[in-house]
Amino acid sequence: MVKFRSFALALGLSTALITGFAQAQMTLRIANMGEPDTLDPQNMSGVWENRIAGDLYLGLTTEAADASVIPGTAESWTISPDGTVYTFKIRSDANWSDGVPVTADDFVYAYRRIMDPKRAAKYASIMYPIKNAEEVNSGKETDFTKIGAKAIDAKTLEITLKEPTPFFLELLTHYTSFAIPKHVVEKAGNDWVKPGTHVSNGAYALASYTPNDKIELVKNAKFYDAAKVKIEKVVFFSNEDRTEMEKRFRAGEVDYVTDINTARINTLTREIPNELKIAPYLGLYYYALNTATGPTADPKVRKALSMVVDRDIITQNVAKAGEVPAYAVVPPGVSNYGYSLKTDWADKKMPERVEAAKKLIAEAGYGPNKPLKLELSYNTSESHKSIAIAIQSMWKQSLGVEAELVNRDVKVHYNTLRDGAFQVGRAGWIADYNDAQNFLFLLETRTGSNNYGKYSNPEFDKLMIEAGTITDLKKRAEVMAKAEKIGIDNDALLPIYFYVSKNLVSQKLKGFVSNTKDIHRTRWMEIAAN
Repeated sequence: MVKFRSFALALGLSTALITGFAQAQMTLRIANMGEPDTLDPQNMSGVWENRIAGDLYLGLTTEAADASVIPGTAESWTISPDGTVYTFKIRSDANWSDGVPVTADDFVYAYRRIMDPKRAAKYASIMYPIKNAEEVNSGKETDFTKIGAKAIDAKTLEITLKEPTPFFLELLTHYTSFAIPKHVVEKAGNDWVKPGTHVSNGAYALASYTPNDKIELVKNAKFYDAAKVKIEKVVFFSNEDRTEMEKRFRAGEVDYVTDINTARINTLTREIPNELKIAPYLGLYYYALNTATGPTADPKVRKALSMVVDRDIITQNVAKAGEVPAYAVVPPGVSNYGYSLKTDWADKKMPERVEAAKKLIAEAGYGPNKPLKLELSYNTSESHKSIAIAIQSMWKQSLGVEAELVNRDVKVHYNTLRDGAFQVGRAGWIADYNDAQNFLFLLETRTGSNNYGKYSNPEFDKLMIEAGTITDLKKRAEVMAKAEKIGIDNDALLPIYFYVSKNLVSQKLKGFVSNTKDIHRTRWMEIAAN
C-alpha cells in the first residue's frame, strides 16, 4: 500500500490551478464513508474511491448529472458496422492539470499498464472486452502491443474489441478505463499519485491528502470545461461513522453524506425529509462465502446458511429504507435482461426452510455436539453491524451456528476479502454499467480478486464466455440467465437485498440528481448562497 503525507498546496500544486482564493471559495464537503486504498484509478475498486476518481479524472466517456453516458475526453466517436472497432476523437483542448495535452498514447499506455500481470490490478478483468486484454493479463500473451488499443495520431484512438459489446461506451465511464499521464508515471512510477507530483485530466486537481482524515481537491484550471465548473474546492472525509457524519451534516459542517445509519431512518424521515434522498439503486448487498477453503467450501453448508436468513425481517426491521429481499445475483430492472430468477426455496415458509437447512447442516457433519463455528466479517458501519447481529442470531437459533463477528475498516476489510482470508464476509456490488454481465462476472473464475469467494464452475464460465460472443440481446440474456441459475443453485454467494441509495443532501446543494447508479460528479453541482 502506498503511504502518503499531507502536503500544503504551496508545496507542489501550481497556483494556476487555484481559483478564487482572494474570495471565499465555493466548497463542497462530502462524507465519503471510506479511506481510499490509492488514488491510482488502475488500483481502485470501491464506490468511495469512484467518487474521488470521477472528480479527478475524465474517461473517454463520462456521466451527466443523471449518470447517463455523454462524451468525456473524447468529443466524438465512430463504430464499425460489426460493432468491434471504436474510433475516438480526443478533444483538442483536453489537457492534464500541468498543461500537457492528453493524447491517444496516454490511453494506450494506460491499457498496457493495467493489463501487466505484474501489477495484479484488482479490476483489470472489466477491460477484457478489448481484444487480447485478457490474454495479456493472464500471461498467455507477452506482446503488449497486441492489446486492441492503437494511437492513430495524437488525438485519435482506435479500440478493437474481441466481440461486439453493447455496454462498451458505458464501461468507458469506469475508472479502470481512464488514461493516466504517461509523462509523469514514467518518471515518478507509483509515486505519481502523491500530492505535488500528481496530475489529473478531470474537473479537479489534487491539493492535499491527510490519511484517515480527508482528501482535498481544487478546481482544475486546465480542464476543458472549467468555465462551467462552479464549485472550487471539494473535501472528501473518510470517517465511516454514519451517526457522527449525520451530526456534522446537521451542524452544517458537511454538505453531502453518502450513506446513513439505517437505525435512524425514521428519525431522519420525520425531522429532515427534504434532505434525505432515497432512490432505486442498481446494487446487491450480499455475503461472500469462501468456496475454496473452510466450512463454507461445502455447498450444503452454504445452502443451509442462506436458507435460514429471513430477508423480510432484515429489509423491513433492520435496513428499513425500501430495500428488496434478494434471492438472486442480478437486480431487477437491469437493461436487456428481463429475468427475475430466485432460489427454488425462496417462496417456502420459514419453518419449512429451517427444517430443510437443519438436514443439510447435519449431512455436512455439524450438530448440537459439533456446532458449526464461523467468522463473519464486515466493514465499519452501524447498519452492517446491525445486519450481521441479526444474521448471527438467525444462524444460532435455527442451526446452532456460532458466528464470531469481526469488524474492520473498509480498506482492510476488502483487502481481506480479495486475499481470501475470510470465511463469510459482508460485501456490496454496485453496477459499473447497466448490464447483467457486470453482476454475473463476480462469479467467473477469470474475474480474480473481485470474485471474493473464489467460486469456480466450468459450466458457468463457459456460458459467460458464450454470452460475450452473442450479438442478439435476447439470446445473450437467455445464456446469462442459465449461468445465473447455476450460481444461484450452487449458493456461490449469499444474497441479502437489492439496494436503494440513501443520501443526506443539503438544500443549498443544487444539481444533485438521484439516479440508479448513485453517481454525482461535483462538476454538475453548485452551492447556493445563504
